[in-house]
Amino acid sequence: MKINKSLLRKSHFLGTKIRNLRKRNNLTMEDLSTRCIRVNPEQAPSVSYLSMIERGKRVPGIEMLEVIAEVFQKDIDWFLDGEDAGEDLTPQKGSKGGISGMALEPGFLFSNDILQIAIPEMLSQTGTSGKQFAQLLIRAHQEHNQNHFPELERAAEDVGQKRMPLSVEDLLAIIKQLGLSIKWFTEAPKELLDELGVLSKNVSTSFFTPPNTLHLNSLLQQFPTRLKYELAVHIGHAVLHNKDGVKSSMMVGGARDDDLSDSTAVQPQDILHAWRDFESSFFAGALLCPKLPFRQLLDRHGYEISTHQQAGVSASVAMRRMTAVSPYTHWHYFDAYTPGKLKAVYRGNGIPLPWGNMRQVEDPCQHWAVFRMFDVEGVSSSAQLSLLDVNGAPRIYCCESTKVSDLAGNTHVLCAGIDLNPALLAQGVDADTMAAQLKQLCVGSSGGAKVPKTIQTALTSVANILNINWVARSLQKPVQLICARGNSCPRSPGCYQCERADE
Repeated sequence: MKINKSLLRKSHFLGTKIRNLRKRNNLTMEDLSTRCIRVNPEQAPSVSYLSMIERGKRVPGIEMLEVIAEVFQKDIDWFLDGEDAGEDLTPQKGSKGGISGMALEPGFLFSNDILQIAIPEMLSQTGTSGKQFAQLLIRAHQEHNQNHFPELERAAEDVGQKRMPLSVEDLLAIIKQLGLSIKWFTEAPKELLDELGVLSKNVSTSFFTPPNTLHLNSLLQQFPTRLKYELAVHIGHAVLHNKDGVKSSMMVGGARDDDLSDSTAVQPQDILHAWRDFESSFFAGALLCPKLPFRQLLDRHGYEISTHQQAGVSASVAMRRMTAVSPYTHWHYFDAYTPGKLKAVYRGNGIPLPWGNMRQVEDPCQHWAVFRMFDVEGVSSSAQLSLLDVNGAPRIYCCESTKVSDLAGNTHVLCAGIDLNPALLAQGVDADTMAAQLKQLCVGSSGGAKVPKTIQTALTSVANILNINWVARSLQKPVQLICARGNSCPRSPGCYQCERADE
């Protein structure tokens, strides 16, 4: 490889800049090498060569540097300006999770004895069941850890050997190795009223009975991706919990499991069941979509939702795994069965939810993508750029939503999205000012506005760095103002004011 002498003279801080850029974007050397291969396979550096570049042992040729610059959306001159810029490129260390916290005083009010008295009373007044509270605890733990659980990842990789895709036959072979036997049962979906008073179809799909029998609904044979997920969940239960017989039944539909207690008492078994459910579900995702091969697949296809087909899993499994394997940590994920009912939530960026404790609210914001998709016909997925006030200041979000049907025949909407502010800040963009500018444009345009060219350019650059195709697609449509509640609508006039005026 021919190295330009002038390039050599200007390369004093080249390795440091590349390393800091890579770390600031949470990329491993393998990730950066893969991104470079996508740009130009012939000039892309190998992992070992990247390591030598970053340590100052090698200087890349101009062609290779052009590839690296393309990945990070930088001019080549930026790498060669003779300034270290290490301080500017150091990643900002923030809190580990999406839930902001602070020291609570006076501390004696948060003693175990006081909390054990206060929590059941609080649950009773808010109508929260012990099971729902347990799920909130698990979600808080998940968000605090930014959806990274390496022990569960390793356990799944030990079982699946990082194979992808796994077939039904592969999973049945693992089931057999674990000493489990399978019995099939027949049960048709039945209509039930959920806790919101909405009629939906529900069906029991599988359950485990000790010491070693796994019961599967014959309906699963018509839905191979769902069958694979349920097999993977029960494999997780057997591996992680030693087939101890603790409740591990599964169902599909919009209503809660009939066996769940509505009691506001916090029962130890509620906490245990919620944790076991989470562990087994996370294990299943890691088994079906092992971190490294799935991350590489997403990287090759720009995080398109359709990659679930190549992975041989459902869209919901693929979208949930995106939040765990992506080098970018500021994700959220929703699975909505009706406008107001979330069956699954992950909000690693702390995004305020437009729902209150899984209960219907009277004034939900109708501009959330996960709401709007219920009314869209003939579109498989839809990208949306949104502005949402968080702690009194607007933030820029982008998501991709898709409408699917479950095994019982219920329509629901899956939504995976990211908080763009950290990505903009990582590139030296004043994200707060940009968000405020977009909000002002939206307020003056009845809540939606075309993205100005300068902001489009900045967001397109970030989309390329993140390698998420639907971020760029969202710029083709107006950015939307959304809110957590209609009574605090930032639009002028507010949505519900418009409705009242029409009445």
